[in-house]
Amino acid sequence: MPSHHHLHASLRGNPPSHSSTSAQSFTSKLLLLLTLLPLTLAAFAFVLQWRGGLEDPSNRWSPPGSDRVFPGMESTSSISPESHRASSDCLSLGRSASPSFPYFRDWKFDYQSNMKPKICITTSTSAGLDQILPWMFYHKVIGVTTFFLFVEGKAATPDVSRVLESIPGVKVIYRTKELEEQQARSRIWNETWLSSFFYKPCNYELFVKQSLNMEMAIVMAREASVDWIIHLDTDELMHPAGAREYSLRQLLLDIPEKVDMVVFPNYESSVERDDIKDPFGEVSMFKKNYDHLPKDTYFGMYKESTRGNPNYFLTYGNGKAAARVQDHLRPNGAHRWHNYMKTPNEIKLEEAAILHYTYAKFSDLTSRRDRCGCKPTKEDVKRCFMLEFDRSAFIIASTATQDEMMNWYRDHVVWGDKDVKLKLLRKGILTRIYAPMAIIQGLRESGVFSSIITSAPLTLSKDKFLTSISNGTSSRAVASESLPSRKTGRRKGHQATARRTLQIKAGASNAVAVPPLSPPGVDDHILHVVAL
Repeated sequence: MPSHHHLHASLRGNPPSHSSTSAQSFTSKLLLLLTLLPLTLAAFAFVLQWRGGLEDPSNRWSPPGSDRVFPGMESTSSISPESHRASSDCLSLGRSASPSFPYFRDWKFDYQSNMKPKICITTSTSAGLDQILPWMFYHKVIGVTTFFLFVEGKAATPDVSRVLESIPGVKVIYRTKELEEQQARSRIWNETWLSSFFYKPCNYELFVKQSLNMEMAIVMAREASVDWIIHLDTDELMHPAGAREYSLRQLLLDIPEKVDMVVFPNYESSVERDDIKDPFGEVSMFKKNYDHLPKDTYFGMYKESTRGNPNYFLTYGNGKAAARVQDHLRPNGAHRWHNYMKTPNEIKLEEAAILHYTYAKFSDLTSRRDRCGCKPTKEDVKRCFMLEFDRSAFIIASTATQDEMMNWYRDHVVWGDKDVKLKLLRKGILTRIYAPMAIIQGLRESGVFSSIITSAPLTLSKDKFLTSISNGTSSRAVASESLPSRKTGRRKGHQATARRTLQIKAGASNAVAVPPLSPPGVDDHILHVVAL
């Protein structure tokens, strides 16, 4: 029996010893497999990449052959290969001839220059780089290739203009005496449809100046083989909603060939603070246009929407238009285009808009005041401003103390009442739009703007330098000083002769220029209902 018990005990002890050995062996093999597998995959990936078998992921986001570059930044460098080789290697490492994102080496600012449609924006501006560069490169991102900048004031100073002139796809035109004389001989200056805006200061003068610049931009657009032209101010951004992608190029590509003009209704910035410094980066709330709202909502919420202001919008409400570049095209004021030989076939977009950042900064009150030499009286401001809110703002800025101005700004511009704001957001009158803010913030964080500034030449050519000095010190949009040809009585004989010789049979060309117009008011609604 003892031997039987001993044998039984031995048999019970042996199995655990065998099981432990098997477990250790399995664990060792598993650890070896887990060690070898990633090493094998890494070696395989290295071999594929070395042989060119893996595609750069960044290529997936660019059209074939586009070299991952933004619209309008085609290589137009005048640097010869010899001068490039002579330049310092350190300089080449530190700053390339064209600015690039730090995240992707050699990612330049251009898509294919032959991509269709080719879009240009023309503007008349006196702004600085802090406003122009974000505005310009945002539009490059969404598909604009060409810019015609008619500059004066700060925009024409050497420090600003040398940067603007260094950007491919940008043409800078200075307001010189020669330019004014050329425009005084232009076709639209000697026609009647714009004449009601002549010989008046401030906004009227700006309106005429913009129209004359647009006429020149049409010629330059044809020379540059542009398909679409848009007139835009540097406080306005295109918002190509409704396209398959966030792209103005895609939006216009889908427009039928028979359409001559596309109207973009404007949305107006609705600031929520009185200390905004960078509207493009700080404003996300906008008031929608009458054309993009149900009429019962628009008129039903009209009182809450206006908050005691003269109109639904602070400034204009009739949008702006893109025109297909074609024969006989002409401007029809700053907001529309026309044709000498036909009435343009026009459509209005149901989702896309222009975002107008108007009075977004408190300092906009005084800057508008400083641009005009009108008296702050209800009668005299009518000579200077077309819209009622501009008139009221000018009078306040000219007569009130700083504290009074701030209180007025908070009451009439800033949306501080959270309950009213939420109510209008729910009704769809106010809306949130973040895309421009995100794009511009991305450009800024990527070093695009600083790269553009540092890569610009330190000096302009002698002729351009003298032009910029003259414009930077003398340009000021006051009264009618900047367009001498506008003085009453000058060139009357020439005008009469020109009007006789330039008469066109197409009656459509006689339409009066479209000024900035306020959105419909309650009185308009009542008249419409009565008429029905």
